[in-house]
Amino acid sequence: MWKMVTISLCMIVKNEEKILERCLDSVADLVDEIVIADTGSTDATREIARRYTEKVYDFPWTDDFSAARNFVFSRATQEYIYSADADEVLSPENRERFRLLKETLLPEVEIVQMKYANQLQFNTVYNYDEEYRPKLFKRKRDFVWEAPIHETVRLEPVIYDSDIVITHLPGESHAKRDLANFQKHWRQGYRLPKRLLGMYARELLIAGDQEDFAQAAPVFLEAAADNERDGEEMAQSCCVAARAARLAGDTVSFFKYTSKVIAEEACSEICCEMGHFYEGLSDWEEAAIWYYNAVYETRPILALQSGGKESLEGLIRCYEALACPEQADIYREELRGREGCQ
Repeated sequence: MWKMVTISLCMIVKNEEKILERCLDSVADLVDEIVIADTGSTDATREIARRYTEKVYDFPWTDDFSAARNFVFSRATQEYIYSADADEVLSPENRERFRLLKETLLPEVEIVQMKYANQLQFNTVYNYDEEYRPKLFKRKRDFVWEAPIHETVRLEPVIYDSDIVITHLPGESHAKRDLANFQKHWRQGYRLPKRLLGMYARELLIAGDQEDFAQAAPVFLEAAADNERDGEEMAQSCCVAARAARLAGDTVSFFKYTSKVIAEEACSEICCEMGHFYEGLSDWEEAAIWYYNAVYETRPILALQSGGKESLEGLIRCYEALACPEQADIYREELRGREGCQ
């Protein structure tokens, strides 16, 4: 007899009174249990959470999201765990998809991925407006032996890519919080692994200001000098180091780090930085060359906007300054076309 799976909704929250109800209203009736860990709210978040569940726990914040998620996962009791953030919403169409998934999910599936959407609107660290993320997890994994001879336990999880789309609607940017967190852990001696180093670099290029780059510069100067980092990490570190140097007016360091990348393989980010540098000198023709290269001759490795909106806007400024309005209009039309495709 077919048995529908059961699901625990697990969340960590802090000061989410403006958006928590919206999130829970879109998913509460689809799950069998709601478990919420509050990491220090000073608003009405706890009171709102208790309208939906008795399982609201206080978890002292330690600047460690993994610790908080591990804690809330440990309090779940159902077969699967759905991990959600307060700024997520399921539309009516995707609520129905979620319900159908719950009714038909095969027990051997251990992770269900769902599409995370609407990210570019809010300058998140992710470069795609819609991408798969693991969202539903089997709470207790079944280990299975495989192969008729030389048998071994299957270590890779069984993953299913669903058609469910989660709409991301943050109330505010979390960039400052995230950048401060990266800084704190680095100062405590934590060597950022490749994935986090890339995310730190991407968040800086997308949402960082001059102060953020000044604070982050030592992290990426260290990474750029680390012979144990691979080529991708080196290039990403040089992109951040180059922008930090440009913003600080350090021309020698700027060309040191842009040259390191160009000598290997130029990327949109470095070409865009060169465009900004020459634009700052009012050398419009040289700036236009580099912005053009950023858009049409190279590819971005961290921030899509460096090969798109940021550099196209630079081309428009350059050709307006050069009194070439027809050429500026060409790039203006290109920019409108790209924005219309997002």
